[in-house]
Amino acid sequence: METKDCNGNLLAQGDTVMVNKTLKVKGSSLTLKQGTVLKNIRLIDEADAIEVKVDKSVLVLKTEFLKKKFNE
Repeated sequence: METKDCNGNLLAQGDTVMVNKTLKVKGSSLTLKQGTVLKNIRLIDEADAIEVKVDKSVLVLKTEFLKKKFNE
């Protein structure tokens, strides 16, 4: 199963992604602002979602709101 970001780039375990839209997290007062960098993502069974640890919380995010960050 392939997991792709909003631009169609393949995501892999441990990749770094950037949030492309400000997201309010349900059930929490946490807000992920546009441009937030999330490191060490984990792939899950769903092709359109990933798991990431943010402030000691584990979040499941839809890949349509994420963009892969390439090392430059």
